Amino acid sequence: MARRFLSAPFAFVTSLAALAAAPAFASDESADGEDMAGEQAQAAQPSAPPSFAFAKPVFDETWATIGLGAGMVPSYAGSNDYIAFPLPLIAGRVGGVGVSPNGPGLVLDLNPGKPGLAPRKGARLAFGPAVRFRNDRAVQIGDAVVARAGKLDAALEVGGNVAVVWRGVVKPIDQLSIGVQARWDVLGAHAGMVIEPQINYRAPLGRAFSLQAQVSAEFVDDSFAAYYFTVSPAQAAATGLRQFRAGGGLNRIGTTAILSYDLDRNPLNGGWALTGIGGYSRLTGDSADTPFTSERGDANQFIAGLGMAYTF
Repeated sequence: MARRFLSAPFAFVTSLAALAAAPAFASDESADGEDMAGEQAQAAQPSAPPSFAFAKPVFDETWATIGLGAGMVPSYAGSNDYIAFPLPLIAGRVGGVGVSPNGPGLVLDLNPGKPGLAPRKGARLAFGPAVRFRNDRAVQIGDAVVARAGKLDAALEVGGNVAVVWRGVVKPIDQLSIGVQARWDVLGAHAGMVIEPQINYRAPLGRAFSLQAQVSAEFVDDSFAAYYFTVSPAQAAATGLRQFRAGGGLNRIGTTAILSYDLDRNPLNGGWALTGIGGYSRLTGDSADTPFTSERGDANQFIAGLGMAYTF
């Protein structure tokens, strides 16, 4: 998808999806943006000759999409207070390497396939490094009681992404991917590991719209869970919340949808696009049971955003 929206910087957001897209969207496998543009072109021009439908004036070995928007997100994972947050976007292909947003981070695809817009069937293996920045409870804690527990340090999670990508699953111009990321904090904040399986589906809708949907989950280790969800004796004394000791496991499940609209109704030529994102996640296990969520917040987490992007 050439226009994807960067998801908000919290654990419950995927994609894009960015989504961003879900983003992806908020967090997805790194796919060829030129592929989706070709799919849209075929849908928009079913009778056009191949030389027109599959031309690639923008999507070649080097292209980029940059954008900026704003979204409403929980003030921390488990919060029921929502704050406005800027949502930047960068995606593209440089020197044959795909670049995709990964929440507040990036995924590189070292095997994006050959550039080109013609729909292609079959499967490919996408793989490459994945990076995500996590600043949960580091800024803008909306709940004054939770804020008295103290701010946390930002984490930088570095690891890898691998996914199997199928083309032409339901129709010749759609795409399905199933993959997983594994990341480790290298800044020593939570000092733990995150495993994030993802299922992504995308397809053009008419001449100018494209849709990407993602279902994902997040598994965390004891170090991650203790850092974000444990209530220590000192924190209990400062907040009045009960003490709680958190352990790892399934942290959340969620879904995100990203809808993009090409303003000149021609996805082949780049230019401006509007992108909207909506998502829902459910915290599970100790991330839902911690007093930060069960007493002061909500295990149901939502995100909504709108932005603009430019492709060249």
